[in-house]
Amino acid sequence: MQVLIGLLLAAVWAGAMWLGFWYVFPVLFPATLVVAGAAALGVYYLNACRTLAPSTLDGPSPVAAPDVAYRNYLLVQVWRDWWTISRTVVPQVYRIASGIVVRLTRTLLGGLWGFFAFPIWLALCAGIVAAAVPAAGFVLALTVLYGVVAAVGLAAWLACVLVLAAVERIFMAYGRILQTCPHPFCYERIGLPEYECPGCGARHKHLSPGAAGAFRHVCRCGARLPTTVPLGRFRLAAYCPHCGGRLPERIGRVRVEPLPFVGGPAAGKTTFMFLGIRALHARARSLDGRLAFVEQRHAQAYAGAIREFGHGGRPAKTGPELPLATMVDVDLPGRARRILYLFDPAGEHYTGATEVESLRYLDHGEALLFVVDPFALPQVRRALTRDERDLVDQAAVSSEEDPADTLQRVLNDLRSRPDHGRQKRVAVIVTKTDLLVRTEIGRCLGHGDGEAADPGDPADPGEPADADVRAWLSGVGLGNTVRTLDQVAGQVRYFASGLATEPAKVADLLGWASGLAPAAPSGGEHPLTAGDAQEVPGTAPLRAPWPVRGRGSGRVPAGYQAGRWAVLCGLSVLTVAAVAGAVVAAAERFPY
Repeated sequence: MQVLIGLLLAAVWAGAMWLGFWYVFPVLFPATLVVAGAAALGVYYLNACRTLAPSTLDGPSPVAAPDVAYRNYLLVQVWRDWWTISRTVVPQVYRIASGIVVRLTRTLLGGLWGFFAFPIWLALCAGIVAAAVPAAGFVLALTVLYGVVAAVGLAAWLACVLVLAAVERIFMAYGRILQTCPHPFCYERIGLPEYECPGCGARHKHLSPGAAGAFRHVCRCGARLPTTVPLGRFRLAAYCPHCGGRLPERIGRVRVEPLPFVGGPAAGKTTFMFLGIRALHARARSLDGRLAFVEQRHAQAYAGAIREFGHGGRPAKTGPELPLATMVDVDLPGRARRILYLFDPAGEHYTGATEVESLRYLDHGEALLFVVDPFALPQVRRALTRDERDLVDQAAVSSEEDPADTLQRVLNDLRSRPDHGRQKRVAVIVTKTDLLVRTEIGRCLGHGDGEAADPGDPADPGEPADADVRAWLSGVGLGNTVRTLDQVAGQVRYFASGLATEPAKVADLLGWASGLAPAAPSGGEHPLTAGDAQEVPGTAPLRAPWPVRGRGSGRVPAGYQAGRWAVLCGLSVLTVAAVAGAVVAAAERFPY
């Protein structure tokens, strides 16, 4: 009887196995495979949404706030996001699958019925385990998706970087943009200034198309900053990367033109500089342009000098320290625009070779203003009568430095430059001519024709021509200096200057030296009025400041969000494609 029961049970078990493996397994295994794969896919998609959808810095894949600016999303953060999703999903799917397998084993194989439920258990467990294959394929496809997004994005980023860099180089070359530091003990040439974020004050040392972005860099505070001058970078506050000194507005957009005033002590450099600023201001007003000081202290010094001139006084002697350039931003509509660096050091800086070497701003300019005190020339001093000498001593302080020696020291120092000190433009300015024409040796300059005047005639106030000033300098001992300048300069102009010199001619000379258009407008230039003479150019900004715009310091940059959404969209497409493929495969496998 027992044998019969055993045979009966064996037959039932065999029948169950036959039914299980022949009818149940072929249906249950693929169904389990599809369900398990879909479940793994759903877990992956949910974690991807949880990782990629947030716009805040914290989250499953936190974005670390940078020291200065965020790097491009496709360089680093995209792979951090991929790794966060992968290291989260794989253990989670493994824990869920192993837990289900354990529970199925305990439930289906935990009793005698396990002998009969084995095909069901095997179909379910095999389907769950086999689902790892399509899941791994999906992970691989997602990795490929990340690689495609990164490759396409980086290719577009690199193209934009190269194009923007080329455009800026062409802009700088076409405008002959020169950027230098005006601050003492620096005077360095600047390739790229440091720019200050208007939102938080952070200094950006590399605000150009690069790893932090092509069109915009995102500051740590969230502000979006332009990367090139054509895009508006000149609207940010700029600083020298060498010394940290503030640079003038619009630097990088218009050319910086260093104009060194070269001359010995008491040669009249400061006086001529202020007269030149006054003349350029009048020229800018006549053309409906603008002239503005960069530093308030320079505007105050100019106002004080103008008051002194009005009272018949003299400007204070320049201090012995290395000079901060008097920075003047000149904007003449329809003409060249310049930021003028007017360097007016104490004359003692030109009295020795070591002192001249400290004036490193001489290395960058292409123009010189050589200021000659005529009463410092030995031949002129010897030619003065006692009465003329008394007249000069009462009216002005004369330099004790021979101008020929001063210029020679400067030229010797400039020969160390790659161009061996070659200058494009040199202006030779003979100062104090209002006194000079009242002496016998300088009377001919008062007539402007090179001929000596009748001693009984008053000096003609007419302005002498370049040739007259050149001939007079050659005749009083500067012939070698004149010939030297012809060799080292592309163009040389000679100019006679006094307190009563016509401002338009002073403006023409400085316009020529600085590269500004020197000619007056076709209708003539408005004459310099008393109001013009007393008006002090302002320090109002010549450019609109860059507005603070961005997503805030607690949110990821827009580029990060766009990159994440691009990946999430691709993942959604892959998910839909995978589900559709599974449905089609199931329909083909089970047509009814």
